[in-house]
Amino acid sequence: MSDDILRRVGAVIDSRKGADPSTSYVAKLFDKGLDSILKKVGEEATETVMAAKDGDPQKVVYEVADLWFHSMVALAHFGLTPQDVLNELARREGLSGLVEFAARPKA
Repeated sequence: MSDDILRRVGAVIDSRKGADPSTSYVAKLFDKGLDSILKKVGEEATETVMAAKDGDPQKVVYEVADLWFHSMVALAHFGLTPQDVLNELARREGLSGLVEFAARPKA
């Protein structure tokens, strides 16, 4: 069920590519470009941290939903879907976080 809502929201986001920016918030983000999308991701990440610091669980849920949504817009910008992230999480499942981190390519 949870991946179904992610798939549906991801499909709606993807359908907004090239749409009229005056009729869709997501189309407006795509029209403004990657920097605007990433700015929103950063803003939502900061708001998530602030909500957590406030200690209000409902505010945390609300802000994480905003963060996930804007992260999904960023994924769509790169032609990626929520399923790509779910696949990566599945790949990591059962791995020690320390082992997985150590195996990452060094930049």
